[in-house]
Amino acid sequence: MEADIATLSARMQRGEVTSGQLTQAYLARIAAIDDAGPRLNAVIEINPDALADAARLDAERKAGRVRGPLHGIPVLIKDNIDAVPMVNSAGSLALASHRPREDAPIVRALRDAGAVILGKTNLSEWANFRSMRSSSGWSSRGGQTRNPYALDRSPCGSSSGSGAAIAASLAAVGVGTETDGSILCPAAVNGLVGIKPTVGRVGRSGIIPISASQDTAGPMARTVADAALLLDVLASARDPEDTATRDAPAAQGRFADALDPGALRGVRLGVLRKHGVDAQPDVDAAFERALAHLREAGAVLVDVELPNRGKWSAPEFTVLKYEFKDGLERYLRASGAPVQSVAALVDFNKSNAVATMPYFGQELLEQTQALKGLDTAEYTKAKRDAARLAGPEGIDAALAKYDVQALVAPTTGPAWPIDLVNGDHFTGAGYGAAAVAGYPSLTVPMGSAHGLPLGLTFLGPRWGEARLVGFGHAFEQRAQARTAPSYRSTVPLP
Repeated sequence: MEADIATLSARMQRGEVTSGQLTQAYLARIAAIDDAGPRLNAVIEINPDALADAARLDAERKAGRVRGPLHGIPVLIKDNIDAVPMVNSAGSLALASHRPREDAPIVRALRDAGAVILGKTNLSEWANFRSMRSSSGWSSRGGQTRNPYALDRSPCGSSSGSGAAIAASLAAVGVGTETDGSILCPAAVNGLVGIKPTVGRVGRSGIIPISASQDTAGPMARTVADAALLLDVLASARDPEDTATRDAPAAQGRFADALDPGALRGVRLGVLRKHGVDAQPDVDAAFERALAHLREAGAVLVDVELPNRGKWSAPEFTVLKYEFKDGLERYLRASGAPVQSVAALVDFNKSNAVATMPYFGQELLEQTQALKGLDTAEYTKAKRDAARLAGPEGIDAALAKYDVQALVAPTTGPAWPIDLVNGDHFTGAGYGAAAVAGYPSLTVPMGSAHGLPLGLTFLGPRWGEARLVGFGHAFEQRAQARTAPSYRSTVPLP
């Protein structure tokens, strides 16, 4: 079941397996690993039309019509993306009956490319924008998702279910979303490749939002090649309602065309020694091994400093709170959701506190509820400052000063133990600047600590996804660092 898209497609083309059989095999695996056995709790809902869709695509293939590389390939998507006929809930019981009337543009693009929408994955409720003491991978609708490398460890978030599910081969590839780390962190701690595209590369209509400045969907996969194939489809979605996407420049060719094992030869990369991840011997050692692989692949490494590191955090938080209220209420009203405002959501949670707030509260929702509109001076200044400090005066300044094409850093530390009482024990990350600037980033497995996966992040300039795909693929081919999960109950320590 670890087979990549190219292998699965070739087998279907040779008649060795059908999409229907492949879909049934993944459904059986979900029943055995997610619902029973290790009980990862990564998949929140199965698409009731999945087998019928697979049969239709098999008929097309038999008739000589193959839509592309994803024809007949089962895909899981995060439960904050509209996909008929399934619920779209962001993990909240307040939206447990919310069935959108139409697919999000990225889901239409997946269907047009021949993908089978297998189901939806659990997530940190409201994409981890409810409480400062939340547990990544927990939602009131879906419960707690677990890390397949150690079942008592966090899958990170907020694309927790997508990370755990694709690591466990519950589908070929998955779609996550990110505002700040929600693709890269769960990809890294679940031993996956994750791509956070430039904001505007992928259409966002039909996705329950946090921030118009930072939100994007992106691929989560077991290989860079699979992630690139999925990104090609996601980026093809026409979304005239999303101004960021509407104004984006056209991609220069396919991202899959950037899959060059020699892409690092002669490339200058900036090494972020002060990267934001807490100092840990295992992480430091894995990072040094990753740097050695980069050198072996032909890269020229330069130690760099990222200007203004961390100074964007306070204005970013202000922006997220303002944009969450504005964007969420627009989505709720437009989609005819059961609750129509943040205030109504807060009231629902209070009225159903036993089910909705057994472990942590909703202080972030309550803070956003009191805010005014996007025309306030506080919001305008914060948006300008956050983008400037992380982008032009952050990543761009570092790339120019040191004459490097991308920056590299550890993605985050190893997965921490799940703690529903106290919340996440997050150990820092190397991807924050790209998230706040709206620039692309990519994580690739670089090793492990006590069997817990670690990732290497590449950060690049706006619209630089293709180059990052090439760098990530070249590193992946050299490092070969990914291992399949073992579903241990815990991490055996001395």
